[in-house]
Amino acid sequence: MMWLKGTIGSGGIAAVCLAAALLPAAAVAADDPDRIFDKSTVWRPLTPNDKLVVYGIDDPVVSGVACWYTQPEKGGIKGTLGLAEDVSDISLACRQTGPVQFKGKVSQGEVVFSERRSLIFKSMQIVRGCDAKRNTLIYMVYSDKVVQGSPKNSTSSVPLAPWGTEPPPKCGDFLK
Repeated sequence: MMWLKGTIGSGGIAAVCLAAALLPAAAVAADDPDRIFDKSTVWRPLTPNDKLVVYGIDDPVVSGVACWYTQPEKGGIKGTLGLAEDVSDISLACRQTGPVQFKGKVSQGEVVFSERRSLIFKSMQIVRGCDAKRNTLIYMVYSDKVVQGSPKNSTSSVPLAPWGTEPPPKCGDFLK
């Protein structure tokens, strides 16, 4: 880091360190979520409305499983400028959409998708686990904050079922 000091200054070093700390969370999401639709909840005459927005994502490691989550998005001036902190009220539903195939080993609580919810300190996470006894994938969405997290969360389950003539895989066989 000493070689950076003369190049970009101490404020720039802090920005580089912050960017490096946030990089692993950004690298988790393989694809951006698909925006399915939105519904206005608060009408604003001169700026965008507050909305509930439904997004869809595919599990990047378990093909044949998709999740949909609904989150509020602030309108108004702060929302337009990207300065509004989004609340932690997020709902989640996951389903089997085809034959389930694991692309590799999975860990309990592994991040499937992550997204920043404020300028710096708050993020939303969707994590996956396996209930091996019931052969069911469990997905949980929650928000976290550097200083204080949020107890608001939502959980969805995907019992692994046969698709066509193929028997379902056992999620416990793919745990690290």
